[in-house]
Amino acid sequence: MSNRDLDAAWTYHNAAKHSYRSVRSSTHYLDWANQPLPFKIYRTLPPLPLPGETRASGVAALSAISEAPVVFAGEAAIPNLSAVGQILYFSAGVTTNKSYPGGEIHFRAASCTGALYEVELYLVCGDLPDLDAGVYHFGPADFALRKLRSGDYREVLVQTTGGEPGVTRAPAIFVSTCTYWRNAWKYQGRTYRHFGWDNGTILANLLAMCSALRLPARIVCGFVDAGINRLLDVDPRRELAFTIVPVGHVSTGPPKCRKDILPLQLETVSLSRAELEYPAMLEMHQASSLCNEDEVALWRGLTGLTRGAMSAGKCIPLSPSSDGGLPPDTIEQVIQRRGSARKFVREPITLVQLSTLLDCSTRGIRADFLEPFGEQLNELYVIVNAVEGLKAGAYVFHRQQQMLECLKEGDFRNDAYYLALEQELPGEASAAIFYLADLPQILERFGNRGYRAVQLEAGILGGKAYLAAYARGMGATGLISYDDDVTRFFSPHAVGMSAIFLMAVGKSAKRR
Repeated sequence: MSNRDLDAAWTYHNAAKHSYRSVRSSTHYLDWANQPLPFKIYRTLPPLPLPGETRASGVAALSAISEAPVVFAGEAAIPNLSAVGQILYFSAGVTTNKSYPGGEIHFRAASCTGALYEVELYLVCGDLPDLDAGVYHFGPADFALRKLRSGDYREVLVQTTGGEPGVTRAPAIFVSTCTYWRNAWKYQGRTYRHFGWDNGTILANLLAMCSALRLPARIVCGFVDAGINRLLDVDPRRELAFTIVPVGHVSTGPPKCRKDILPLQLETVSLSRAELEYPAMLEMHQASSLCNEDEVALWRGLTGLTRGAMSAGKCIPLSPSSDGGLPPDTIEQVIQRRGSARKFVREPITLVQLSTLLDCSTRGIRADFLEPFGEQLNELYVIVNAVEGLKAGAYVFHRQQQMLECLKEGDFRNDAYYLALEQELPGEASAAIFYLADLPQILERFGNRGYRAVQLEAGILGGKAYLAAYARGMGATGLISYDDDVTRFFSPHAVGMSAIFLMAVGKSAKRR
């Protein structure tokens, strides 16, 4: 089974690392005349407009981010078309348009590397209130659905996930796909790592909205890849299924699907006049794909990681607070105003603000690779530049004890700047949060597909941190780093760990 050939993941990971030398030796440049379209556009399918006005949830953002996931309590939980629209808009909808000399950027509800938005959302559902059963594509440009297939195809997803319980009882199932070229135009072969991050930030929003709407939701990464791609009729050399999220609950499973999954041959607008292919990403995806239900069952049975004992170093207890005297902005309000900070002022945030962000973003993710609930693949390391009540220095976050352990004291603003590919934001920020993972253990446990999972989880944790930061009056931005230098900086504690993702948080400032 290729999923157990771990050389594939290590070959890709090592080739995709950034280093001081690799950044300076790159000859890549942005061909603006060949920039890909930010939307997938079907030429012939008519739009089904989604409701423009919806009922506000009234749920505070921090509650939606951090509350334990909703579980089935005996009553059916079925989203109507309005709820479907809310989930899609606040996960991947266009929230802001900004013009610049070369054109216009359509900013979305969730952050994305380079604002390139390579993640597409699809809906597979039975008959819902105001929406017929079918397979639909979500178009953020005109906020509409387009029906790809008529009828109830949920049984196909039940089969491809090996009868996953959440999928079996879900009236609506959202499928995320990732499009290579839309992101690789800028980031080349590293894009496969970005798939996890960018899908993750969308899922952080989606899970928060489902929590606010009291709809059960669960992330499923174990499925037969070819079956999902065939149902959506996507070419896996260009676009591929990455995650499934069953939403809602009904008492019975879907009817047997007796329809043949035939190619649709639907014409879409070309992303660019030419697309470049990066074989390393195709090879990584193939090596992490599951080919049959037996492989899916094996993936789902491999849960839990071995944790080391908490260090006896100097630890500082955290002080999280759900409001801290601030008005409880709703999840919709926070998503609407969320952005990616482009500059920070060198002013301290409070220990309560940092504590709340760390606490709310790490309380648990309901996913098939994170069992029991509360498991986590990534560990959080923090460079503290300016936090009231904390000495400047390098720390590791102990979730279970709600403590920060000081690894070394000192002013490390210049180190934060350097580690983030010499970008000024982490050096200016109040704190820089690095997500590191024990890749040898993760790959040994989950196979190559664990590489997808660890990137995805980092994106979800980062997406939750984004929302928590803006809910607590801060700004945040996601960044990339010099991989091995990050590990060295936090060593000896981080020996054997791999850098996955980076978030800078602090007080935003407008550029002059």
